[in-house]
Amino acid sequence: MAEPIHRNTAPSIAWANHRISHIDSDACMIAVPSDQIIFNEEAFKKNVLEGLAFVAANNSFLTMGVKPTRPEPGYGYIQMGDPQEKYVYKVKSFTEKPDREFAKMFMDSGEFYWNTGLFLSNVNHLREEFSRFLPPVLRSLDEINVHASVQEEENYMQEHFTAYPNLSVDMGILEKSDHVSVMKCEFGWADVGTWHGIYEVLPKNNENNVVIDSDVILDNCHGNIIKLPKGRLGVIYGLEDFIVAEKDNVLLICKKEDSSDLVRKYVNETQMKKGEDFV
Repeated sequence: MAEPIHRNTAPSIAWANHRISHIDSDACMIAVPSDQIIFNEEAFKKNVLEGLAFVAANNSFLTMGVKPTRPEPGYGYIQMGDPQEKYVYKVKSFTEKPDREFAKMFMDSGEFYWNTGLFLSNVNHLREEFSRFLPPVLRSLDEINVHASVQEEENYMQEHFTAYPNLSVDMGILEKSDHVSVMKCEFGWADVGTWHGIYEVLPKNNENNVVIDSDVILDNCHGNIIKLPKGRLGVIYGLEDFIVAEKDNVLLICKKEDSSDLVRKYVNETQMKKGEDFV
């Protein structure tokens, strides 16, 4: 299955849930973003099985949260509320990509976990929640032909997928629903959609630099991540904990620690001042 046009995660998951529920109306499903690393696969498998058992017995969205290891502004945060079962809590609040000060406060409080974007639910509950918050695209298909074949469903969605808004499941469903829980997980996790996340998961040299397929001469440099185009030589002296990245007509040099905030800031500034050619 592949979305005909980009519409973020809520429409895609709604469609996948529709397909699964027609195959097995008692099924549970897990949504897993592709741009992340799981470090402890056995712990992850254990958490997933526990989570599937929970959503099989409860009409709830279950998000998988991991304890923050740094005040990362580029991640979403989940505030834990009242306990429900072992390692499972009601969700008190979601905060998406706070600034660094708030991220530090969240981390220090012990009440907030990183939102991994992994969540589980049984298909019946998921269908009901999507019916409340999304346009009735799939409900209309069932009204026309509840026994539509896979090909008929594909053809219908090619024509009608554009009716969906560009909406993430977090913003569109999880933050609006009254039935959301979080599981405290310890499987080790990094989002490789951020520079800091990439730095965490890639091998490092003796000075803790990560050099990604680049030709560089480094002197007195520590804790950096460097990505340069083919055919370029980088000679770098005295940098510590920086990102040095070049692609096409843009060179980025910024502190690794604050990269999520800074990249968002400079993308917006560049769009306003220079247009789309440099984004």
